[in-house]
Amino acid sequence: MNRVPLSIRFLLAQIAVAAASLLAAGAIALVIGPRLFHEHLLMAGLSDPSSELTHVEQAYRDAGAATLSVAIIVASLCAGVAGWLLSLRIKRPLTELTRAASDVAQGRYATRVPTDVARAAGPEMAMLTSAFNIMAERIDNTEALRRQLLSDLAHEMATPVSVLGVYCEGLQDDVVEWNQETQDVFDEQLGRLKRLIADIDEVSRAQERRIELHRQPISLAELVQVTYSSYREPYATKGVQLHLRAIPQQWVVNADRQRLGQVLGNLLANALRHTPPGGTVTIFAEGPGIESSIVSGDGAGGVGDGVVPVAHAGSGGSAATGMVRIGVSDTGEGLSPDQQARVFERFYRGDGARSTSGGGSGVGLTIARGLVEAHGGTLSVTSPGLGKGATFTFTLPLGEGMPNSTQ
Repeated sequence: MNRVPLSIRFLLAQIAVAAASLLAAGAIALVIGPRLFHEHLLMAGLSDPSSELTHVEQAYRDAGAATLSVAIIVASLCAGVAGWLLSLRIKRPLTELTRAASDVAQGRYATRVPTDVARAAGPEMAMLTSAFNIMAERIDNTEALRRQLLSDLAHEMATPVSVLGVYCEGLQDDVVEWNQETQDVFDEQLGRLKRLIADIDEVSRAQERRIELHRQPISLAELVQVTYSSYREPYATKGVQLHLRAIPQQWVVNADRQRLGQVLGNLLANALRHTPPGGTVTIFAEGPGIESSIVSGDGAGGVGDGVVPVAHAGSGGSAATGMVRIGVSDTGEGLSPDQQARVFERFYRGDGARSTSGGGSGVGLTIARGLVEAHGGTLSVTSPGLGKGATFTFTLPLGEGMPNSTQ
């Protein structure tokens, strides 16, 4: 293994190249120059042989050798100084890169290489430094996600595992009998663990952009209508009114039907969980060329009163290309500014508003955001404050043309 520093090797290489070039030039000059000089002396009238001719040619050779020697020394010194200065410019960012790589290897993932040092060494070194910093940042983010995942997993598994442990000890000590109630507890806690495992896998794939989408042109109005219909019964059971605003039939998105339905379903489930009986949840859509108006029941009617036939936007036969906003607004518990900033974090529960007793694992909104971003959209939330409801809105790019009837 070569232990000579790169700067020394670079310096020696510069000197060697300069010396070799001068030696080659000098050798050629010493071989060809005397012959040409001899011919010119004969043309000048000097006889051959003669003492004058010999003396002049010897003086020419001595002067050429002395000049070449001085040129080699001066050129080597110049090459050495230039090589040393250049090596210093390269050595510093390489030293910083080496130190940073060593820190990352030892688990200090927040280490970065100063970009100003790299820029001074040239664009290539700046590109290398930028690539290293991007790599280190991604490793740091991945490690943070791993630590958070382990912490979240331990926290969420604590309750069902503790409950199962207590019942197992009770069965062993004959304090608890195995009956239908005990079986129901085991089924509930084991089911919770199974849902947790499935949610962990889903949210990890969503955040790491590993979700496989099966895109196809789908009618947004049809998809929303199907999801709305599937949630009418649980809303009616709790006594929460569910309204649907008219959505243009021309609106088509190039999306994964199942995943997009999962997004809207997660938002509706979240709204139902945090809206008390007697409250209202509204599904609405906004986009190019349409101002959707709320369609609601008569106040005394059931949940099913909140829908009307699909509206038409514009006069053309296809939807205008642009972005469409789909929202779910509720009159429920609402969110504080701090909760709005953290509501999409995995397993986040603020002031008991997302308690485990509500039936959710706390990752539905995280999964929904990952799915929307995978479709090229965004998911956000707004709320006037606690007790004043909240509105979750996601955007999607509109496509052109209606889907085939077979789809």
